[in-house]
Amino acid sequence: MRTNTEGLILKEQNIRENDKLVYVLTRSDGLVRAFVHGAKSFKNKKNSATSMFCYSKISMHESGDAYVIDEAEPIETFFKLSVDIEKLSLAQYFSELALTLVQEGEPSEEYLRLMLNSLNFLANGKKDIEQLKAITELRLMCIAGYMPNLIACDKCGEYETSTMYFDVERGVVYCDNCVSASAMLPLDVGLIRAMRHISFSEFDKIYNFTMPTEALSDLSFITERYILSRLQRNFNTLDFYKEIKQ
Repeated sequence: MRTNTEGLILKEQNIRENDKLVYVLTRSDGLVRAFVHGAKSFKNKKNSATSMFCYSKISMHESGDAYVIDEAEPIETFFKLSVDIEKLSLAQYFSELALTLVQEGEPSEEYLRLMLNSLNFLANGKKDIEQLKAITELRLMCIAGYMPNLIACDKCGEYETSTMYFDVERGVVYCDNCVSASAMLPLDVGLIRAMRHISFSEFDKIYNFTMPTEALSDLSFITERYILSRLQRNFNTLDFYKEIKQ
């Protein structure tokens, strides 16, 4: 059966001399693995449309436990990512994170929309890079079912104190009257409000906030710690991004 959809290429892997295997975040079928035959031929129009970070119209058919892409036409290539190593490395991290969280066959509209918007802002330099990192990390986790409980203190129900404390292992916050473990991350009012905004806002509004550069770095650090703790794994692309940034 043939499927016509739109998808973002999250990963590509060479198979034999002229073929490749791609992982596609599709609008209709979640994450799919698909073969592209003859992809290395310069005459093959599917090559550019199935390259890393390309968002394309795709026609494919099932073949065993994967798909074969018959036709592909690029919609957006995010070319500007390729000329900035820092942006490119962060985009690769976003892709690895999405590959970890998105399941095959599950609804993926929210994942795809978030990835496309973050890559667009990243490529065009319209948002602070650490802000985009924090937004993408935390919102991806929320979509995947790992939304932290940021509404109020997990112990007494206090909505907000001057400093709240984030338990990255459990994904809950405590007020300054109830905190008991020194390992918890302190969140000032600005940070807790930013995390609530990213987690709870309507999609059209999640990028619409401003913070000082230092606060954005703190926000990025906290969302990163949350991901690494909850998923219990490291990301090579994240390590590479941090090396480049240093």
